[in-house]
Amino acid sequence: MSDATPLTPGIAAGRLPAETLAENFSDLHPAYAPHEAAVAADRCYFCHDAPCITACPTDIDIPLFIRQIQTGTEEAAAKTILSQNILGGMCARVCPTETLCEQACVREAAEGKPVEIGRLQRHATDTLMEAGMHPFTRAAPTGKSVAVVGAGPAGLACAHRLAMHGHDVALFDAKPKPGGLNEFGIAAYKTPNEFAAREVEWLMQIGGITMHSGKALGRDIDLDKLTAEHDAVFLGMGLAGVNALRAPGEDKDGVLDAVSFIAELRQTDDLTKLPVGRNVVVIGGGMTAVDAAVQSKLLGAEMVTIVYRRGTDRMGASTYEQDLATSKGVRIIANAQPVAVHGNGAAVEVEFEYTRSTDAGLEGTGETFRLKCDQVFKAIGQALEGVPDGLELDGRKIAVNGAGRTSNPKVWAGGDCAAGGEDLTVTAVAEGRDAAEDIHARLSS
Repeated sequence: MSDATPLTPGIAAGRLPAETLAENFSDLHPAYAPHEAAVAADRCYFCHDAPCITACPTDIDIPLFIRQIQTGTEEAAAKTILSQNILGGMCARVCPTETLCEQACVREAAEGKPVEIGRLQRHATDTLMEAGMHPFTRAAPTGKSVAVVGAGPAGLACAHRLAMHGHDVALFDAKPKPGGLNEFGIAAYKTPNEFAAREVEWLMQIGGITMHSGKALGRDIDLDKLTAEHDAVFLGMGLAGVNALRAPGEDKDGVLDAVSFIAELRQTDDLTKLPVGRNVVVIGGGMTAVDAAVQSKLLGAEMVTIVYRRGTDRMGASTYEQDLATSKGVRIIANAQPVAVHGNGAAVEVEFEYTRSTDAGLEGTGETFRLKCDQVFKAIGQALEGVPDGLELDGRKIAVNGAGRTSNPKVWAGGDCAAGGEDLTVTAVAEGRDAAEDIHARLSS
């Protein structure tokens, strides 16, 4: 981002004082106090065949853990959560509970106000982690070893479950530190105080996992060698490539990918040194677009606009996240696609064309408009890079069946790099966990 600064005077650091930035990037949803958690837990009906369980991708027994909070046994509640979702603390912070478990809550249907399951889950897991407890014990060593590529949600969940079963795990990640999108790709105001790093450190207490950072598949390690040296391999490396706008001018200074912007923001130790434009345009409609837009506004951008090619009802970001963006002053323009980025060396305007949906698909209307910009963030999805030879693909991702089995009998895959599933942290955790159980069954037979 700093490379663009000399040609883009509208991009500058320190737009807001340090005190304001600290307040802007404080915890989006503060933790419950114990008495608040007790009151919130009392609202649960503890339904039989509770619909919230069915709506949870990791099948957490939600009524059970809420009852355990109600009875003052938060550590037991945390174990109930973590036995199904070892990253339950992070998921409590970032999962769209408003469209999953809380949307399915009977209280939501009856009153329009669900039990706050996400905040209760955070209360339980935070209580346990702050006590320094790790409620799982590693089984006796099996003598088997598994390579896990990718230390994001899928890889971490897989590694922990395999280690718990007594297998030795070699965990590889291309980044200098583990965590994947939890560490590098989620808005800072959702996970302040280095929570992602602390959660990984806590998870590693299970033992039996050896971390190898800065090791990328295809660059530093290759699949053939991993399958030769280990009894099984799990691929959970996520998506590294960023899709192109395919519009003239996207190579101009000031045009950046939103993922890199979020990663830089997450890793900076001084927000006053992070440059942002006065006029920011974010192209895309998912969570990354919302995170980039909101954080631009919190850094001091004056005008921030999200532009999405379809209607708001088709946006990957939930209605809750869209409302969060607009509450922070972000404007959302739907049904418009980029035509070109204009400027002499640096971006100064983005030209868009209005769109409409037809039976033949999305088409332009011919009517265009321009938005003034200093910075343009591309948030139009990521692509899988460096697919190992010999693995079948489904579209542009690794084809899987069952619990993450690939076309290679020694290789499993899960998370964003695998076909199917939703682009959610909780889904990646479920896929990593289930693949680990399938690997364990295979190695035990």
